[in-house]
Amino acid sequence: MSNYSNLPAPSPESGLSRYMQEIRKFPMLEPEEEYMLAKRWVEEQDTDAAHKMVTSHLRLAAKIAMGYRGYGLPQAEVISEANVGLMKAVKRFDPEKGFRLATYAMWWIRASIQEYILRSWSLVKMGTTSAQKKLFFNLRKAKSRIGALDEGDLHPDNVAKIANDLGVSEEEVVSMNRRLSGGDASLNAMVGSADGESSSEWQDWLEDTDADQASDYEHQDELEARRALLAQSMEALNEREQDILVKRRLSDDVVTLEELSEHYGVSRERIRQIEVRAFEKLQLKMRDLAKERGMLDPV
Repeated sequence: MSNYSNLPAPSPESGLSRYMQEIRKFPMLEPEEEYMLAKRWVEEQDTDAAHKMVTSHLRLAAKIAMGYRGYGLPQAEVISEANVGLMKAVKRFDPEKGFRLATYAMWWIRASIQEYILRSWSLVKMGTTSAQKKLFFNLRKAKSRIGALDEGDLHPDNVAKIANDLGVSEEEVVSMNRRLSGGDASLNAMVGSADGESSSEWQDWLEDTDADQASDYEHQDELEARRALLAQSMEALNEREQDILVKRRLSDDVVTLEELSEHYGVSRERIRQIEVRAFEKLQLKMRDLAKERGMLDPV
């Protein structure tokens, strides 16, 4: 895979807009073409085939990388880490598993980015428990759901809701929010062109109007894979665990601990314990199934 050195590389010096222009030149692959290239790589170690699979998915890697723009890290480095994950995915991809490369690569791309972010932030000083990692990577989403993205310090009511939804303490929410504040970069930020003029927004570069495959990769392949994993993994839970987990973590309208405690006739703390245990069981089952199918379970 030595010809990976020929890949376009994002850098602050050359400008990310130029990089986005370069990777848009690589064509996306039809399913049959992707399958044949993957077979050539697996059976013959054909580096040209691997190179074509990587370049055809660079836009996907960049798009996923932009989803991690709120951590105050250089976007060029985040994209580079996404590309590292993509290359690892291509190296390990088995076309006989029955799913597209994009579905498989998403797991590796996200894992590579998250590992880079965790290395870059001094989370080790405050502990890297599963709850801390979950809070770190889900705080922005939780704030978005309650319309608190533009706040500095969160309102106490919002702190309480986020802590409750994510299963962490209010102190951890306040601390993490302050650590993440100020590092956000908007998708509406102007991108400078090669001649120094700002002529477009970041989101313009992320949407490919010439091909529908990009949206298919993100919405169809990933959703189908995740739904299949989730549905099968839920079978590891009993009926009460399934009900509580769905209402607490898999529903758009989250049911409160108080409501569930009244429904089941147990304490709020008991409901919280069942929720945490059920979620841990679900994660373990999904991880086992993902490994069986040659997929990488993200953090």
